[in-house]
Amino acid sequence: MAKLNQIIAVEKGIKSKSLQELTEAHHALQKPALLSGISRTYRPRDEEGEQLPSEATKVQIKTEEILRKTSDVLVKLFDVVASKDWANTRARADVVVDGQVLLPQVPVTYLIFLEKQLVDLHTFLKKLPVLDASENWVFDASADCWATEPIQTTRTKKIPRNHVKSEATEKHPAQVDVYYEDVIVGYWKTVKFSGALPASRINQLLERVEKLQQSVKFAREEANATEVEEKRVGHKVLGFLFGALTPS
Repeated sequence: MAKLNQIIAVEKGIKSKSLQELTEAHHALQKPALLSGISRTYRPRDEEGEQLPSEATKVQIKTEEILRKTSDVLVKLFDVVASKDWANTRARADVVVDGQVLLPQVPVTYLIFLEKQLVDLHTFLKKLPVLDASENWVFDASADCWATEPIQTTRTKKIPRNHVKSEATEKHPAQVDVYYEDVIVGYWKTVKFSGALPASRINQLLERVEKLQQSVKFAREEANATEVEEKRVGHKVLGFLFGALTPS
């Protein structure tokens, strides 16, 4: 008795061959000349008349024969797909992670779906934004996101100052230079916020996805090892479609 993974392995080839042969049959039936034949014989009016050779063209393609060959091709295809689909209804396996059954008796079709979804999810997680490693982050519950420790900086303002180079006299005014001095006038307290995630959290998520991917793959392989009851439905279908066809 074949196993499901063996049926799956040959299904693609049978489908490809069936499509090729059906295409060839279709093209052949579109050539009227191959379907036509003729037989012509000549008889003169009297014995003295000219004798001409007979003419004959044989029919090269017979539609009924093409239908029989098409039926044979499709019977194999219908049977292998039926065997696979019937087996899929029974093919199940547990998804086991770290020795614990996460999902019991999952159908193989769902395992295939789950495997594809996990590939997409892994790609999504790898592109999650990461917190800037140059900053020290703590989770701020009130803001519901990550925040840095407050950093205080000063705000300065240039204040003009006078520098007396020489005092005023009766004859000369005072000589004064104006310069500007940076004077602290206030303080900034800066806290940065981010909705990104720590690299450790992203790595944890990726590790879980990869672990589940492996478990799902193992489960699919186990489910695909289910023994297949080979179905014979093709002759019934094609017999109904094309008339009374005897099994080959």
